[in-house]
Amino acid sequence: MWINNVKIKNFRNYTDENINLNKNINVFYGENAQGKTNIIESIFLCGIGKSFRTKKDAEMINFNSSNSIIEVEYQKSDRDGKIKIELGTKKNIYLNGIKLKKLSELIGNINLVIFTPEDINILRGSPQERRRFLDIMISQLRPNYLNCMSLYLKTLDQRNNYLRQIKDDGKDENLLDIWDEKLAEYAINIYKYRLEFINKLQEKIRNIHSMITENKENINLKYISMCTDRDMFLKALRERRRLDIIKGYTTRGVHRDDFEVYINDKKVDIYGSQGQNRTAMLSLKLSELRVVNDEIGEEPILLLDDFMSELDSKRRKSFLENIGDTQVIITCTEKFTLENLKTFSYNVQSGKIYQK
Repeated sequence: MWINNVKIKNFRNYTDENINLNKNINVFYGENAQGKTNIIESIFLCGIGKSFRTKKDAEMINFNSSNSIIEVEYQKSDRDGKIKIELGTKKNIYLNGIKLKKLSELIGNINLVIFTPEDINILRGSPQERRRFLDIMISQLRPNYLNCMSLYLKTLDQRNNYLRQIKDDGKDENLLDIWDEKLAEYAINIYKYRLEFINKLQEKIRNIHSMITENKENINLKYISMCTDRDMFLKALRERRRLDIIKGYTTRGVHRDDFEVYINDKKVDIYGSQGQNRTAMLSLKLSELRVVNDEIGEEPILLLDDFMSELDSKRRKSFLENIGDTQVIITCTEKFTLENLKTFSYNVQSGKIYQK
C-alpha cells in the first residue's frame, strides 16, 4: 500500500499544495514551524478521520479561510482510491466521490502506523495514551470495533449522567441495572478485541526486541482489565455503585484498561532507563507494522513525525532497517540520506514544498 498524491487546500499554514509521493522513503525537512507536521496530520486525518494533534476541526483550517480540503490518492495491491475531507461548518468525508455517512466507513481504507515525539514516552505516560494506541490500530483492522467503542462510550455517558441524577435528584438507583447490562455487553466485546491484538503484538515483539537489543533483553506485554468476565464485571459495578454515585462517574470499565510492558521481568515505566523505554517503544511500533501487515496482506504506511530528533543514530538505523517495503513519510529538521535505502527529499518553507 502507498500514497501517490496529497492535495492540501487552506489546511493549517498551507493555501494550495500538490504533493507527489514516492513508494519508498519520503523526507520532508526544514526549520521548525514551517508546516512539516501539518503534512503528516493531513494524511492521518484522511486515514483515521481525526487529527492526532487536536479535537477541534476548526483549528486545522487556515486562518484566512472558512473551509479546508484535503485529498489523498492511494493504491493497494487490489485497488486504488481517493479520500477527500472537507472541513468547515461541518466535516464531510468522501471515498471515491461518495459521501460517507459513518466514520467507520472511512477507517481501514488507508492503513497507517504513526510515530510522533510524544510516543517516545507513551510507556511512561497515562493509560489513556496506551489505550489510544490500541484503539487506533484495532479500529483500522476490525470495522466493528469502532462501532462497539462508540456504543460503549455512549452508554457510559448515559450511566454517568444518571449517577449524578441519583446523587442530586434522588432518582431510583436500581434503574442503573439497565445501563450496567449494556455496559457489560459492550465492554466484554472490546476486551476480547484488545486481548486478541495484545497477543498478536506479543508474538511479534519478542523477536523484534531481542534482535534490536542483540539478545540482551526479553520483553513482554501484559493486558490489565477488570472486564475479562461479564458476570465479574457486573458484580464489580454493583459493588462500587455507592462510590460511583458519590463520585458521579463510573470507576470501572474498559475505559480504564491498560497494558504493561516488562523488560527482563521488570516494568519498564518504573525500572527501565530512558533508553530502554525508547527501545521498547520502537519494538512496539515495529510489532504494530508486522501485525497490520499480517492482517491486510501488505505493508501499511508509516508516518514518522520529527523522528530523527528523538532517537540516537543506532536506534534510527535499527528501526529503519526493519521496516521492509513500507512507504515512509518522515519529517525532520535536516536533510539526510540513508545508506542502501531510497530516499526522496522535500524542503518545507513557510507552507510551501519544494522537491529536491
